[in-house]
Amino acid sequence: MPPFRPSLAPLALALAWVLAVPAQASDEAAAGSAAAAADTARQTPVQLDAVNVQGERSRRRSNLAGYGDASLLDTPASIGVIDREQLSDRQARVLSEVLRADASVGDSYAPVGYYENFVVRGYSLNAANSYRINGLSIAGEQSVALENKEQVQVLKGLSGLQSGVNEPAGLINYLTKRSQHVRTLNLGTDDQGSRYAAVDLGDWFGADQQFGLRVNAAHEGIRSYVDHADGHRNFLSLAADWKIDPQSLLQFDVEYQKKSQRSVPGYALLGGTTVPSPVSVHRLLAYQPWARPVGIESLNTQLRYQYRFNDAWSAELSAAHSRSVIDDYSSFAWGCYGAASCADDAIPNYFSAEGEYDLYDYRSPDDTRRNDQVQAIVSGNFATGALQHQLSVGVDYVRRSIERHGSINEWVGTGNIHADPEVFAQADAELDPKRKRLDSSQKSLLASDRISIGENWQLLLGARQVRYDERAWDRDGLLTRHTRISELLPQAALLFKPRESVSLYASFAKGLSPGGTASWFANNADEILAPTFSYQSEAGVKYERDGLALGAALFDIRQAYQYAQPQDDGTFVYLQQGSLHNRGIELSADGTITGGLRLSASVAAIRARAEDTGTPAYEGHQALNVPKLRASVQATWEVPGIDGLALLGGAQYSGSKYANRGGSVEVGGYTVYNLGARYATRLGHVPTTLRLSVENLGNKLYWRDVGEFLGDDYLFLGAPRTARLAVQFDF
Repeated sequence: MPPFRPSLAPLALALAWVLAVPAQASDEAAAGSAAAAADTARQTPVQLDAVNVQGERSRRRSNLAGYGDASLLDTPASIGVIDREQLSDRQARVLSEVLRADASVGDSYAPVGYYENFVVRGYSLNAANSYRINGLSIAGEQSVALENKEQVQVLKGLSGLQSGVNEPAGLINYLTKRSQHVRTLNLGTDDQGSRYAAVDLGDWFGADQQFGLRVNAAHEGIRSYVDHADGHRNFLSLAADWKIDPQSLLQFDVEYQKKSQRSVPGYALLGGTTVPSPVSVHRLLAYQPWARPVGIESLNTQLRYQYRFNDAWSAELSAAHSRSVIDDYSSFAWGCYGAASCADDAIPNYFSAEGEYDLYDYRSPDDTRRNDQVQAIVSGNFATGALQHQLSVGVDYVRRSIERHGSINEWVGTGNIHADPEVFAQADAELDPKRKRLDSSQKSLLASDRISIGENWQLLLGARQVRYDERAWDRDGLLTRHTRISELLPQAALLFKPRESVSLYASFAKGLSPGGTASWFANNADEILAPTFSYQSEAGVKYERDGLALGAALFDIRQAYQYAQPQDDGTFVYLQQGSLHNRGIELSADGTITGGLRLSASVAAIRARAEDTGTPAYEGHQALNVPKLRASVQATWEVPGIDGLALLGGAQYSGSKYANRGGSVEVGGYTVYNLGARYATRLGHVPTTLRLSVENLGNKLYWRDVGEFLGDDYLFLGAPRTARLAVQFDF
């Protein structure tokens, strides 16, 4: 008997019924109630409740560039913002569903059921320090919940001033919801029969409304479009605000999530030279009934104290702890040592020409990643003669550690991409003891100054002096590397505003990135290389007026090229040689076009090249998994004449991209269309919003991700047509 799949029919019938309710009746009832209330008010004096007035942070502001909190118009960097309304309308559950709205971002080893990673401007983000909540570092090896997030911000490019040792890709920053009066219930499902429920509760308390709380909770029963890849997720968060006095504010955030879902392995090139075909988006490669879902348990906590000395000077002290624990008991598809056609290759880390692959019993439980951070910043405004200064100085300490068992990765049999594999016995193996594998720390002094020169010019100067100390151990507990480095990471920009609504800028930045880790098949397996430098130049123009923001940016970034270099004897050596040189242009538009039409669109054209690597086959063509052109558009249209109804639509385009470093295998480009609707009405006295979305409307089969992970190339299919339906009640 097939598994029970809850039907969309109940919510569909509810939607049809709500759409059939005459809006006029609700309006007349509301008008009658208002008139009665007005008559009563004229007859009887009443004592009104205290009103708590709060200033809300504008969605067009950010401090990600490292020059303090500023409007995006006055920020000399390219920053994308996805707000709460967009997250809700898209019914996004994971970060990949959010970031596809930004053309500069692409997937980079983001399997279904596992934590995701991304490339920005052609460089991979770093799980150690590229992901943030409220500006503070978190362990990136987790699937961050979106229920308690107000915004997702994307800083594109170098972030040395903001984050220290990091990749030149940029930062992903989540802003959490703050305290306010809210009572919301969300229920949802999809065409696979998933079940979703979330609550959002908040209010202010105390005689002067000085205490605020915001609680978010969610449960998701995941029914995947991939066979055998169902799962579930539970989430709980608390945000607390205490206005101690007019000068002092204390904020606390904690969020906990436990997610369990089978991880979906990626495909590999057939014979190392051919894109797999035919393939099914529903087949789980290497399925074995004894394999378990991947469990990821994450905890993120933050405490922030803000004190305002006067109108010009303020201070902020912050502390954060983030922990992610991964339990991985998977059956994994990799390589073709067991296939006859692969026998002549020393390292056949691909599928055979006939579609055969090796099946492994992989076990790595209790894999623990921790990030801890303490930061103190003092900011103020002052003048020196005709120059106005906005100065920020501070100290920052970030510690990162990894503890894990020596994992099991044992061959158990062979499968084929065209059929489900037979059932094999689990390997008879034992885990090595759990040990600390990495311990790193960053101690930093940082400063930035925004210098206003007259009414039109601003000079922005910043630097971070970072001391990086990192130790790495092998699975036997032996110290393999101890790296110490102290570097100054400068950043500078010049901004010109010919008028209030227009800004032009040019900037330069230097970054420091952690060294890569050699693949297991390299002659120097598991070696972690020394940190590398990166450099970025950028110029851009921004325009904001009447709710519409336009932007254009040109960038040029270089970083040391890290890769497994082929040797004459068929082996590999992992090294740093040459550079990965990416240049491109980004265009963006976000805001209201007309009274009822809102548009969010972006285009990114990137030329990504490996240079001076010592391996000619890797040069002279576009880099792995980076299309030359990517575009995205999302639109919301408030339908005139039908109160509460909005139509939603969008499309994402990606050009073709190479699936191997040699540039000899290419996957085609694709365009995916999305369609949806939002309808706001009332059920009785309860404001109710219904949302319907259909992703990949044409049910297109495409390769969304052909990137690399730990030295191996993987290919991941995009999701098929997916319909989601949700109803939101605001009590």
